[in-house]
Amino acid sequence: MRFSDILRYIGMKIDAAIDAFLLYIRTERRLSARTVEAYGDTLALFAAYLCDTCQIDDIGQLTHLEIRDWQMQLAENNYSVNTQRTMLTTIRTFVKFCRREGWIESDLMAKITTPRLPRRLPVFYTEKETATVYDPSRFGDDFEGHRDRLLLQLLYETGMRLSEVVGLKESSVDFFANSVKVLGKRDKERIIPLENEILHNIKCYFSLKRENNISSEFFFVRNDGTPFTKYDVSKTVKKYMAPVSQADRISPHVFRHSFATHLLNEGADINAIKELLGHTDLSATEVYIHVSRQHLKETYKHTHPREKGTEN
Repeated sequence: MRFSDILRYIGMKIDAAIDAFLLYIRTERRLSARTVEAYGDTLALFAAYLCDTCQIDDIGQLTHLEIRDWQMQLAENNYSVNTQRTMLTTIRTFVKFCRREGWIESDLMAKITTPRLPRRLPVFYTEKETATVYDPSRFGDDFEGHRDRLLLQLLYETGMRLSEVVGLKESSVDFFANSVKVLGKRDKERIIPLENEILHNIKCYFSLKRENNISSEFFFVRNDGTPFTKYDVSKTVKKYMAPVSQADRISPHVFRHSFATHLLNEGADINAIKELLGHTDLSATEVYIHVSRQHLKETYKHTHPREKGTEN
């Protein structure tokens, strides 16, 4: 009879089970010392709770109820959702180990729900900030200046992803249909309409490419004709948006968030925005509804006479 089989009958103390588990992840799973220490810290807290609050010191007495109560205590003690999720992962791994050893008979974690991470609202540029990409005085009158200005305008007016912008080719633009063809995730194509002004800017940019003897098929290129990379696009966005924006993050993707948020603020249909962004699931687009509502709240707070009068 194995030692674990004997313990099954005489009972396995929680502290001993934890020690066995930590030895297992250190020697057999070869987890790092820092990870083992983190697991140990979580299990020490859990064991103290079981002993002091539940009067449980035998692993065989543990049920899903004690785990659920401990989870509730973590929330009441203001542990972040991220921390709660990490600690529950530790308990889940520990329980799985104890069950494998025969010290626990059922899957106690089957009835435990891991708290969901709160969905972060997208960061976006204000309409005043995006208006600066249409100010020609901020850009040079040479090839580089025209390219940079067009890049920012195209990001804002189409909501394209960074990878989609980098993958654009001159042939992607259809001047007759006033549109651009974009190759999105999983090689899914979509057509995005373009306004006459930006189509005119594209024609001027293409002419400047020819004048500078640049014959690359790629849409956005460096001065030497080599294709723009994701780094080049990000660097350009930061160069022009960092001095004028108060956004928490400055990146090409923030233009995508701005595109969707501003359209929604202007009353655009959520399904139309979904198609323009290339989302397969409407839930991915609906997050902008929350951003729009927050925008309305902030606007009301700072512009309504009664609200302005009560701020102080």
